[in-house]
Amino acid sequence: MRHFPEPDPGRPSVGSARAYVLWLAGRHRAPALLATLYGVVCTLAQALVPATVGVAIDQGLVDQDRRALVLWSAAVLGLGIVQAISGTLRDRCSLTNRLGGAYRTMQLVTAKAVDLGAELPRRVSSGSVVSVGATDIAQIGAALESTARGGGAVVSIVAVAVLMLTASWQLGLVALVGVPLIAWAVTRLMRLLHDRQHDLRDQQGALTDLSVDIVEGLRVLRGIGGEDVFAARYRERSQRVRQEAVRVASVEALAALGQILLPGLLITAIVWLGAHYVGTGRLGPGDLVAFYGYAVFLAEQLRRATTTVDQLTRALVSARRVVEFLALERTTPSGGRALATEGDLHDPDAGLTVPDGRFVAVVCAESGDAHRLADRLGGYLPAPVTYGGVPLAAAPPDEVRGRILVVDHAFRLFSGRLGRELDPDGRLTDDAGRLERVLDTASARDIVDALPDGLDHEGSGGREFSGGEQQRLHLARALIRDPEVLILVDPTSALDAHTEGRIADRLGMYREGRTTLLFTTSPLLLDRAELVLYVEDGRVTARGSHDELLADARYRAVVTREVAVA
Repeated sequence: MRHFPEPDPGRPSVGSARAYVLWLAGRHRAPALLATLYGVVCTLAQALVPATVGVAIDQGLVDQDRRALVLWSAAVLGLGIVQAISGTLRDRCSLTNRLGGAYRTMQLVTAKAVDLGAELPRRVSSGSVVSVGATDIAQIGAALESTARGGGAVVSIVAVAVLMLTASWQLGLVALVGVPLIAWAVTRLMRLLHDRQHDLRDQQGALTDLSVDIVEGLRVLRGIGGEDVFAARYRERSQRVRQEAVRVASVEALAALGQILLPGLLITAIVWLGAHYVGTGRLGPGDLVAFYGYAVFLAEQLRRATTTVDQLTRALVSARRVVEFLALERTTPSGGRALATEGDLHDPDAGLTVPDGRFVAVVCAESGDAHRLADRLGGYLPAPVTYGGVPLAAAPPDEVRGRILVVDHAFRLFSGRLGRELDPDGRLTDDAGRLERVLDTASARDIVDALPDGLDHEGSGGREFSGGEQQRLHLARALIRDPEVLILVDPTSALDAHTEGRIADRLGMYREGRTTLLFTTSPLLLDRAELVLYVEDGRVTARGSHDELLADARYRAVVTREVAVA
């Protein structure tokens, strides 16, 4: 029996959803083969029970042979024991396949998320990640579990057909013709269900994205009175999802009807013909009982086989989403050249240079330019940005991330102890003095002091903090990390002027000698910056101190919210 967890999930095949499922099954080859073997033994033992009972009736009851009755009754008991043991072993191996497949997929998805790092929210929506983790992984595991029962069902159907042909070729022919026709009809329904499920999953992912956006921006929505607008939008989108779910349910109902009605019709035909043959003397009573047992058995095995097809269909839909996620690659190339120990951060396309060790602020006429430039300077977007003359694209991503830290509104606090969230590497475990200075610089001491357990507070992903409190905690975490280059995007946008002024007074002094770049329009922060750059249309068009740039009407309009005079 395979044990989990395994440290290395392997390199998956992401060419298609089918290729991924086959690769996953191959990684669990031993338990999958054992589960299928036990499944075949279990269903064959069950398939032989009607034949054994039929012989017991003909030889034991009709012929009144007690010895034969006891012998064949013991055979039925033995088949039951074999069925119980092999069924238990089958279920044990099948569960191993299910948990192993789900866990391995979870390993791969988690590893890909870690590999993408801060690029993840820029490349994939939150709803898509939630859908993969909450639904798709479980669907793939369920499909791997069902293959043992499905494989046993197929083999037993063939075996029963052979038994029926041996006893009566006419009834056997009915089974051999009816079973493929039923399988074909149900497969067609499953294919239609497959397409409908794929459309539904896309709409569910979009609805999840909308709900995540609403929850994250709830405080802002309340502040501007936008709850009703977004609630109406969510209701409209959810109704679309409901309507699509009803369409999927109608196909599922039709498939369920086919799984029950079509095998039932086959049973009825076989039993009617069998009773007719008994009446004409072509079959004995035991054979009729056996054929009825065969028909009931075939109906159950057909249901299992079609259920397996349904599970595999769902798994392919889910695997497609998993494959799309696993196929994502970092947008920036992974070089092997070491960055310089110090130097200017330079973006030639934007004409933006951040001098080494300086406290610099950037004002963008368009808010979108701030995030785009921050991503370029942080190495998240392909760009000819250099640090100390070395292109970021030529350096290993881990080194770029370790030395240049970009903090924007996508930053999150995870659930867990607050102290560990602020200092995950334990940098300040033995330096209480520096920790106090960090909290003072970020104006976050009052947040920690207000918590009953202080830094030992068990948080719930930051949801208990206001937007301004989260900004201050994000800043404190960045200061604890203490990178060579710190890039902050609107770090005080949710703060009141008094708190913002305290941070403005302390941040430059705390970061003295290290490069700090702020994308902001706050006059308080701009007034403390050593150098201010003004960006318009994606390029630096003016530079100087805050007081000097106030003479520029365009700069003044952005910073003071005045209307620029042409």
